[in-house]
Amino acid sequence: MSLLGAARAVLVQAAGVLAAAALAGCAALNAPAMTGQAAQASATAGPSAAATAPAAAASAPAAPPRVEVQAPPPLRELLLQHLDLVRLGRLAEQQQLDAVSETEWSRLIAATPAQAQELAQTEGWFNAKVEVSVIARQPLRLRVQVQAGTRTTVAGVHLHPQGDLATSVQAGQGEALALLSAAQQAWGLPAGAVFRNADWADAKAAVLTRLRAAGYAAAGYLRTAADVDPATHTATLTLVLDSGPLFRTGALDIRGLKHHDEATVRHLAGFAPGIPATEALLLDYQERLQKTGLFDQATVTLDPQVQQAAQARIQVRLQERVLQQLTTGIGYSANHGLRASVEHLHRRPFGWAAVASNKLEWAAQRQAWEGELSGHPGPGMARNLLGAALERLVSDTDTVLSQRARVGRTWDTLALERLAFVELERALQRTASTRHQGQALSANLHTVWRNLDSVLLPTRGYSLALQGALGHSSSSTDAAGGYGRLYGRLTGYWPLGRSWYGQARLELGQVLAREGLYVPETQRFRAGGDNSVRGYTYRSLGPLRVDGTVGSGNSLATASLELAHPLSAKLPSLWGAVFVDAGDAAAKLAQLRPALGYGAGVRWRSPVGPLKLDLAWGQRTGKARVHFSVGIAY
Repeated sequence: MSLLGAARAVLVQAAGVLAAAALAGCAALNAPAMTGQAAQASATAGPSAAATAPAAAASAPAAPPRVEVQAPPPLRELLLQHLDLVRLGRLAEQQQLDAVSETEWSRLIAATPAQAQELAQTEGWFNAKVEVSVIARQPLRLRVQVQAGTRTTVAGVHLHPQGDLATSVQAGQGEALALLSAAQQAWGLPAGAVFRNADWADAKAAVLTRLRAAGYAAAGYLRTAADVDPATHTATLTLVLDSGPLFRTGALDIRGLKHHDEATVRHLAGFAPGIPATEALLLDYQERLQKTGLFDQATVTLDPQVQQAAQARIQVRLQERVLQQLTTGIGYSANHGLRASVEHLHRRPFGWAAVASNKLEWAAQRQAWEGELSGHPGPGMARNLLGAALERLVSDTDTVLSQRARVGRTWDTLALERLAFVELERALQRTASTRHQGQALSANLHTVWRNLDSVLLPTRGYSLALQGALGHSSSSTDAAGGYGRLYGRLTGYWPLGRSWYGQARLELGQVLAREGLYVPETQRFRAGGDNSVRGYTYRSLGPLRVDGTVGSGNSLATASLELAHPLSAKLPSLWGAVFVDAGDAAAKLAQLRPALGYGAGVRWRSPVGPLKLDLAWGQRTGKARVHFSVGIAY
C-alpha cells in the first residue's frame, strides 16, 4: 500500500475512533453523570472476528468486507450510519480511499463491539450484547448481531431551581410560580419515556430557552445527572438549575439614526424601565420599529452583563430607509380591471417628524387619488393624521364621484389597531336616469384585532374588524338628519390535520337611519366581488331601484367557507382551494336574500401576501367569473 494510502487509512481510523468516543461521551458531556452500576459496561461482546479473519501480511491491501447488521430497526439505522467498519467500507467501495491493509480491517473489526455498545447506549439500550462473526471468507462477509435487551426508561425527574427564580418561587410570586410550572409541564423527557441521549439534551436546552425568554438571560445548569440502573432498566434524572438574576429593562442604547428623532424610537418602546426584559417584550418592540416603515433594519437585543441585570441596557440598532420613495405599478383585479398606479412617499417632509404619502390610481372602473400626512409615533404610540381623497367609482348601474377630507388620530400595535377620525364627505351619484348629490359629516371609530400566527400569511388564529360611525347628512332630494353605521368582519384560520387548511368569514353591516333620510353612498353597502361573494361582479348585489338598476342598501350580510391544500410537496407555497360564498345587501335586514357563489382556485403564498386566482359560479346569474386578488382583507 502507498504511503499516502496508509496515512489516509490511519487518519480515517483515528477519525472513526474520535467519532465513536464523541458519541459514547455524549451522555456524559451532556451531563448524564453515571454513578454506581451505570458507570460500568454491562454489555458483553461475542468472540472477536479478528481472531478468525484470514491471516495476511500487514502491508497487503484487502478488499473491504461486506457487513450485515442485525439489530432493532432504529438501532440498525444508527449502526449502519456510524459504525467505522461500515463507513470505511462504504468509502473504499466508492474508491474514495486507497486500498486499506488487512491489519487495519482487523483493528476495525476488533473495535466494532465496543463501538456498537456505545452507540446503543445513546438510544437507551444499556445492556446490549454485540457479536461480530464471519459468515463468508471469499469475499469476506461479516455479521454484526446486537441483542439489544430492554430499553431504559425514565423513572423520575428532579428539577431544583436556584438563583432569583427560586427566591421568587419561595416568596410565592405568581409569575415565577407559573414559569417554573410551565417548564416542568413542558419537560420533554417525562417519567416513562425512553431515555435517549438526544432527547435528554433537547429537554435540557428547552428549559434554558424558556427561562431565557422569560428574562433570565444568564440561566444555566450547576449540575445535571442521569443515574442509569442497568438492573431495572431505569434512569433517574436530576437537574440543578441556576436561573441567575432576572434581567430588567434599563436605558435604551439607540444607534443608527441620521434623519429621524430619537424620541420617536423611544416612544415605540412602549415599556418603562424596571420591568422584566422578556424575549416577547423585545421582539414586540423590534416589530413596532419595523412596522413604522422608517427603517430598513431594526434589531432590539439585551446586553447580557449580569452585573447590570437590575438595569439592563436595551440595545437598539437601526438602519434608516431612504427619505423619499416613488413606486409605480400595474395590476389587475376582477373588481376594477386593469389598473396603473403611482405612489410617492416622503418620510420627513419639510423636516417634520411626519410621513407624507400621495397615491394616484387609474383603472377602467375606478380612478382615485389619496393623500395623507401622518406624524411619527408619539407617546402611547399615537399618531395624528390629516387626509383627503377623490374617487370616481363605476359599476354596472351607476357612477359615484366622491370627495373626502378627514382629520384623526391612530394608535397601532401588532395585535390592535385603532383609528378615530372626523370626516367630511360629498358624493355625486349618477344613473342612466337620475342625478343625486349629498354631503355628510361623521365621527368614526375603526378597530382591528389580530391574533394570527402570521399577519401576511396566516394559517391559525383570527382577525376582527369593527367600525362605528355617527353622522349628519343632507342632500338635494332627500331629508336631512342624523344616522348611525355599524360594520363588522370576522375571519378565522385553522389547520386541519397535517396539510389541510380552513378559512371562514362572516361580514355584517347596518345603517341606522329613518325612512327617507339621505346617507352617503360610500356609507351604505353592496355585496359581490373578490372579498365578498365570488361569482358576481364587484358591488353588483344590492336592492333594485325603480328603474331596475342596483343600489346600495342599509343592511349587509356575507359569509364564506374555504378549504385549501398544497398542490405538491415540492411546491409548498402553491395551494389549491375550494370555496362557497353567500351574501347580499338590502334596504332592510328582513329583505336579505343571499346569493350563492362557489368554485375552486389556486393560491400562491408569496412574500408580500397570498395571490389568489379563482373561478366561481354565480348561482343567481348562472354564469362563471374569474377573480384575481393579492393580499388579505381585514
